[in-house]
Formats: sequence, C-alpha cells, structure tokens
Amino acid sequence: MTSGMNQTRREFLAKSAGAAAIAAGISGVPGRSAMAAAGNPAPEWDLTGWLNGDGGSVASNKGKVVVIDFFQLWCPGCNKFSGPLMKHWQQVFHKDFQEHRLRIVKIHTVFEGHRYQNNDRLKAYIQEKDITLPVGLDRHKEGSHLPETMLRYKTRGTPETAVIDKDGVIRFQEFGFFDYRQVQAMISELLVAARV
Repeated sequence: MTSGMNQTRREFLAKSAGAAAIAAGISGVPGRSAMAAAGNPAPEWDLTGWLNGDGGSVASNKGKVVVIDFFQLWCPGCNKFSGPLMKHWQQVFHKDFQEHRLRIVKIHTVFEGHRYQNNDRLKAYIQEKDITLPVGLDRHKEGSHLPETMLRYKTRGTPETAVIDKDGVIRFQEFGFFDYRQVQAMISELLVAARV
C-alpha cells in the first residue's frame, strides 16, 4: 500500500470515528458501569466455537500481543469504527501479524436482538464484510441475557476493544470510540517487547 493510500485510510478512519460518534452508533447495556480492566490478567474466553478459523485461547496466545474486537453484527459503531480499524491494523502490523507476534480476534458478543443476530446471519456478515479474522461465538448460559465472555471482561457494550500484552495482562480496554492512533502506538511498543 502506498503512503498516499495509507494517508487516505487514516483520514477515512478519523472521519468515520467522528461521524459514528456523532451518530451515537454504539450499543450499550443500561446500568453497566465502566470497570477499569487495564493492569488485570485477561480472563479466558468462554466461547461455543469459532467461525473463520481458530483464534485459540488467552492461554495459548501468551507470548503474543492480542487485540479483541467485541462486536455485534448489527452494531453501527462496530461497522463504522471497530470493523474498519481491525482491517487497518491488519495492514499496519502486517509483518507482526504474519510472524505470529500479533493476534487479532473478533468476539461476537450478543446481548440484544438474540434471534436476529444468529450464526447464519453472522456467517453471511463475515462474507459480506470480507472479514478474514477468527470470529469467536460468545457463550450464553441458559437463562442469562448477557454472554459469558462479556461478563468476564465486564464490557459495557459494542464496540469494545481490548489489548492484551505478551504476558496475558490487559493493557487497554475501551467501550465505544477512542483515539486509535494512541492505541496503535501502544500496540507498536508492546510488539517490540514481544520480539525480545
């Protein structure tokens, strides 16, 4: 990708984030307060399976930097911000991604519209959006409205992004929109540490 194309993509992401924030395209869970996750060990994912490849587990990804995109297929903020951002980071960190120092996974964490946001629609969505990342299916225990991984990470809705360092510690977790450039710089630093 040329530097001009990179500049255009950065401008697109910045504009998309601003437009999406204005449109309030995030899906939150009423009554769930922010929980500071940074500095805590990353909980293990509790999934019913994977689509689009196997993302492994938190334990099996130790030694790598891991980015999690908690999303729902009908979430406007996911489609306008976090989805394009994950594709952007796949390109920016292409070498680390290919050399298995970086793992990016998406976790479909459905807490609303359960009937609509089913696996058949998710498979079609993955194809339509040309998603090449592993997509984990967050587990629902019988009678529970909120899925298990969402509860473990205390996420407040979608999109929510988490970054885990090579030692399995959460270094960043944020609901909604954020300055992706600062987080991108942090991921770069964590990848340097992962190379040692």
